[in-house]
Amino acid sequence: MKLAFLGHHVAPIRPPFAGGVESLTWYLARWLARRDHEVVLFAPPTSRVPGVEVRELDLGVDLTPTARADVSMPPAAFMAAHHAYSRVMASLAEDLEGFDLVHSHTLHYLPVLLAPLLSVPTLLTLHTPPTPWLESALRSTRQRPALTAVSTATAELWSDIADVTDIVPNGVDHAAWPLGAGGRDLVWCGRMVPEKAPHLAIDAARLAGLQLRLAGPIVDAAYWEAEVAPRLGEGVHYAGHLDHGALADLVGASLVALMTPAWEEPFGLAAAEAMATGTPVAAFARGGLREIVTPDVGALARPGDVRSLAAAIGRAARLSRQDVRARAMRRLGIDSMGAGYERLYGRLLAAGRDPALEHA
Repeated sequence: MKLAFLGHHVAPIRPPFAGGVESLTWYLARWLARRDHEVVLFAPPTSRVPGVEVRELDLGVDLTPTARADVSMPPAAFMAAHHAYSRVMASLAEDLEGFDLVHSHTLHYLPVLLAPLLSVPTLLTLHTPPTPWLESALRSTRQRPALTAVSTATAELWSDIADVTDIVPNGVDHAAWPLGAGGRDLVWCGRMVPEKAPHLAIDAARLAGLQLRLAGPIVDAAYWEAEVAPRLGEGVHYAGHLDHGALADLVGASLVALMTPAWEEPFGLAAAEAMATGTPVAAFARGGLREIVTPDVGALARPGDVRSLAAAIGRAARLSRQDVRARAMRRLGIDSMGAGYERLYGRLLAAGRDPALEHA
């Protein structure tokens, strides 16, 4: 089948990934291409996926100085994304290229509002808890795209807004995350932002008397300078925003991986990746992490409680790395995720109608 993928506009879809949405989009598009589906990905400049045609979102806005100086001028990035998705959806509405289905992975509102213009099924994966623009878009139209979520927890957060028809958990390509030998240090991976709260991982590591290595992009510089940078040193090291190979090596050479969300974590892809290397996970029990961090692959702690997390580290460290990987491969593999989406695509196509679901 021929699939149009709508990527999120904030960061390129290529390694090293800015976050879980970019990673999931990249891996799923590549998996589908390997299954001989034709995938066209609309994504920010410099996005690259092997075997997938990438068409760059046009994020340029050509305005006169007079227009830019007007008091009504919104942030330039907002206008750029608005017009980029407007152009893409208008092109898809012309239906000139024979796409069978449009799968949106963006958090932008326009693909939701303009989905009724398309003559092919549209599917939206909910990668996050409700956001203002996406929620308002879903509330503003009775003809909605079909919806799926990455976890039951995320689906429940959207339940008062829209019906989520399916849950397709994210999957990990275990060939890209090989079994590691483990080590004596802890690891934390992710975006350096308040909602990921790496500073709490540092506090828990010190309570546990263990060293910690952090990896990931510094997205919120103010948060980094206020909460993370002052805690570095004395057994806490920032490894940087690593390429995939270096990150897989780091995670696989760690004793336990920490997950410290200060929000309802939609899924916890970094946890699934750690498990793939055999590294057990100690995490705050928030959002989708409650579903994937089971006692056979890690340990959960009370949200925001660093003493509880320090105790969870000890429980997780006692698990067999081989068993952690084996159980993660059974439950959280990319083949399971890809097959789940293939089945969902098939159901939407078999419906023989515009699958924009109507809700009272």
